Amino acid sequence: MPENHELSAVAAPTSDEVGAFVLKILRDMNYYVDDADDDTVLGPAGIDLESLAVVELSYRIEDAFHARFNEEDMERLASMTLSELTAEVIRRAS
Repeated sequence: MPENHELSAVAAPTSDEVGAFVLKILRDMNYYVDDADDDTVLGPAGIDLESLAVVELSYRIEDAFHARFNEEDMERLASMTLSELTAEVIRRAS
């Protein structure tokens, strides 16, 4: 008789994990984030990510956390703060 295997649930990432990941990726992409906090905007008047950088960041987030973003989401991502992005990643990864 085959064994009954339960599917193990994958824990959603924490805000600390997502936040640290995003900052590391932005540093790797040569953005200055040493003064960034939860209220820092990703786009203009903040980190000032260029559109291609937003796309690259979203792909890396997708790979790491399986949180999918479509083309329509890209514009919204640039206007988010770091804490808003973190919350969105956690929501989509769940």
